[in-house]
Amino acid sequence: MSVVVIGTGGHARVCVDVLHAGGVEVAGWVGGPPTGGSEVPYLGGDECLAELVTRVTGAFVAIGDNRTRRRLADDVVALGYTLVNAVHPTATVAPSVRLGTNVLLVAGSVVNAFARIDDGVIINTGASVDHDCHVRAFAHIAPGARLAGTVDVGEGAFLGIGSAVIPGRRIGDWATVGAGAAVVRDVEPGATVVGVPARPVRRSQP
Repeated sequence: MSVVVIGTGGHARVCVDVLHAGGVEVAGWVGGPPTGGSEVPYLGGDECLAELVTRVTGAFVAIGDNRTRRRLADDVVALGYTLVNAVHPTATVAPSVRLGTNVLLVAGSVVNAFARIDDGVIINTGASVDHDCHVRAFAHIAPGARLAGTVDVGEGAFLGIGSAVIPGRRIGDWATVGAGAAVVRDVEPGATVVGVPARPVRRSQP
């Protein structure tokens, strides 16, 4: 199946490379004017998607921002596209893993036994998700992040570069874990935590 990539930034270039490495034919990418070079043609803005679906039925939403990725995935499905996964050949994925759609597994990522990776999730370069974890829709596990077993990552959550989560912790929906943070307690929905051990960021008084 040939696919169209939605997105034209640096993250999208990574997605194109992962799709190519996995043997997927990429017809081109759409979105704003590209911010860098690519091996695939620029097909135009998002408005061209309604016409392209008559020729290219597969799509991959290659947007790093979690909320925008969720919105565009819904829009693309409504137009009649089938969302595909992008899995690099060097990613290690246990046979018992359950993958949703529009999942990105970048080079060197590891997803271990009985983990569940929902729709729109990004497991970035060299990140690892251990046994029985559940990474919910449109979350992003950044490069080098580490989840121990039975971690539950909420919808739209972001775990920064090099962060780590001990077994059995819960990261709330749309929470943010800062780069290098060590999560030893549950993180509330929408919270931002940083440091070792990770603690909530105090909001300044108005």
